Amino acid sequence: MRKIIRPKYALAENDGVTIGELPSLPIPKGNAGASILAHIMVSKFVDHLPYYRQIQIYKRQGLELSDSTLNGWFNATADLLSPLYDVLEKEVLSSDYLQADESPIGVQDSHKKGTLHTGYQWVYRSPIKGLVLFKYHHSREQKAPNQVLQTFTGSLQTDGYQAYGSLKTKGKITLLACMAHARRYFEKALNNDKDKAEVMLLQIQRLYEIERNARERQINFKTRERYRKLYARPVLKEMEAWLIENSPKALPKSAIGKAIAYTLNLWQKLVRYVEDGKYEIDNNLIENAIRPLALGRKNYLFAGSHKAAQRAAMMYSFFATCKVNNINPLDWLTDILNRIPEHKANKLAELLPKDWKKQPAPISPKIKHQN
Repeated sequence: MRKIIRPKYALAENDGVTIGELPSLPIPKGNAGASILAHIMVSKFVDHLPYYRQIQIYKRQGLELSDSTLNGWFNATADLLSPLYDVLEKEVLSSDYLQADESPIGVQDSHKKGTLHTGYQWVYRSPIKGLVLFKYHHSREQKAPNQVLQTFTGSLQTDGYQAYGSLKTKGKITLLACMAHARRYFEKALNNDKDKAEVMLLQIQRLYEIERNARERQINFKTRERYRKLYARPVLKEMEAWLIENSPKALPKSAIGKAIAYTLNLWQKLVRYVEDGKYEIDNNLIENAIRPLALGRKNYLFAGSHKAAQRAAMMYSFFATCKVNNINPLDWLTDILNRIPEHKANKLAELLPKDWKKQPAPISPKIKHQN
């Protein structure tokens, strides 16, 4: 933790005093430095420590803080980072390939005291740029991705949720599906029809082995595209033929029937990943980005308001992007909070984790003369 010492001296002949200037702090007229603000944010959104637990920890160290103080610091920190969050959103949506998913979050209902509203964090990841964007919406309705993806043009990889299937946006969107979701349906069907389920699981395993080999060889996207067309496409043709043949033989409401129907309904979107080496076979990368949100729900249970949920989305966005780029979130946020108040608005993109370079420690405070 950073400690600021301001030397104070009396001048000769009663000519006043000199005192070291207080360095600029992230929060105007606040007394919290960048390091403690960053530590509080990382503790909550990365290490999943609710504010009340942090208050207890700080109290043992001799620092008395209240819940209202921490909430105030959180709001002020979010306000300070808001312009950088806007830049992150623009960078994500300028990609031509995104993965998307959504996850529920409890939010206190201001109209009904003591009740929780189920809102959703909608998550968008650019695998190529190494960026993750969380956007909160109070519902799981289609208008949530419609609003965010209004200007997006490119390929969008999702699960089978229908909201993504009929987006009304300005750009042209090509949909890809997730092979991991199809695999889960057949895993659930093992107790229903083990023989049929294992046939498909073994085929899907072959596809993932092809992906693993390509990854281990560290080949470029063009080579990976050719590799998939050579080895994965024949497997996919076998799978499609088997699905078509066995679809009439399975009861529609049985687990194996649902697995076959789900996979066939999404088939063209499932096989599209072989068309471009930059595509992933599944959405597992974005599910990894969502995992901290799921862990956080178990610890602090809900957000205090819809506005707080969106501010939390901002923090999850930055920290997920740090994780993707192997950046220490505490180092990054401490440095950013020190720099962003005076950083040029047209150069904010260089503060995003993927382009961030840590700056030298601040110079010691100057001496200021006071009469």
